[in-house]
Amino acid sequence: MSDADDFLIWVKSSLHAAELALHNGDSAPRRALWSRHEPVSILGAWRNAFGQQEVDEAFAVLERAFSNCTSYTFELQAYDVVGAMAYTAGLEHISTSVDGQPRSYTLRATQIYRREDGEWRVAHRHADTVNG
Repeated sequence: MSDADDFLIWVKSSLHAAELALHNGDSAPRRALWSRHEPVSILGAWRNAFGQQEVDEAFAVLERAFSNCTSYTFELQAYDVVGAMAYTAGLEHISTSVDGQPRSYTLRATQIYRREDGEWRVAHRHADTVNG
């Protein structure tokens, strides 16, 4: 199996499960997949974060806001693996409760990954809402 095949399996299993958990109010699986090495960053639909402390704070805010996810799908549009780096770009279709209110929305999401000690870790996320 190629590095790209292994990466894609990870995206569709571990990464997907972590995002689903986050939208159910549990950020621990997402935190486990993020790099603990600088630099890490988020340019988010709700907030930006630069560095470990701010990223952890952003995850805590999201964990408190989300609950009762009824649907999370990631429509992968592009990805590549080059050595110890990879990226994904796609659409996240989400139905969850935000601060107790049911909401459905779509995010454009691009993430950058590093292979650290043989495991993929997220190093950067950029997401914004799709209008229309």
